[in-house]
Amino acid sequence: MVSYAARLDKFISQELGYKKRQVQLLLARGLVTLDDVICYQGDQLIGQFSKLEVEGRLLRHHTPIYLMLHKPAGIVSATVDDKHTTVLDLLPSKYCGLHIAGRLDLQSTGLLLLTNDGQWSRKITHPGTKLPKHYTVTLGNPITQEQVDGFAEGIYFAFEDLTTAPAQLSITAAKSAQVILNQGRYHQIKRMFGHYSNPVLSIHRTQVGHIKLPIDLAPGDYRVVSDPLHF
Repeated sequence: MVSYAARLDKFISQELGYKKRQVQLLLARGLVTLDDVICYQGDQLIGQFSKLEVEGRLLRHHTPIYLMLHKPAGIVSATVDDKHTTVLDLLPSKYCGLHIAGRLDLQSTGLLLLTNDGQWSRKITHPGTKLPKHYTVTLGNPITQEQVDGFAEGIYFAFEDLTTAPAQLSITAAKSAQVILNQGRYHQIKRMFGHYSNPVLSIHRTQVGHIKLPIDLAPGDYRVVSDPLHF
């Protein structure tokens, strides 16, 4: 499957095994429709979800799919794994071609987004998008004002030689907090609290952008995202 866009004539040639001249004749005779419009130009681009018909034959018509899943602890954020149950194992087989847009650690829980739209998932995970992600976190030790200030200023990670983007840390109880990140470094929340020797006991993601995890969506269940993020 072409992920984003390809030239129409090349796509038809590859899919049907036609030579360039054959494809040109099909186009000239008006036998190619792209999104229900007769197409005469081979240099037009066909996207991942374009509808393409050649000589009345439906050659391609994929529908974008956007799902939210309430990930339970112990389920791996992967499409295939030899040791653990994956998030795709929780979905009906008709969704076998989906991939994950922003992973959660093995023991972390909460909102996970899945899709077949590669461009959409890339925008979600790209650092430049700065999409806010909300988490409920429980800690082993009380949270201090020093930690709140440190999150807001950014914390230096020596391994990557970088300082994290400012993050919002709101104390909700002595050992629990709400965290909002606008980036997604490896084990970022654990490492930020680890800077203060405060062990993280649990992480639960509640929101990505405007998409919130519904209160009535049980762990392991999924739902179609009716209003996906737009970029």
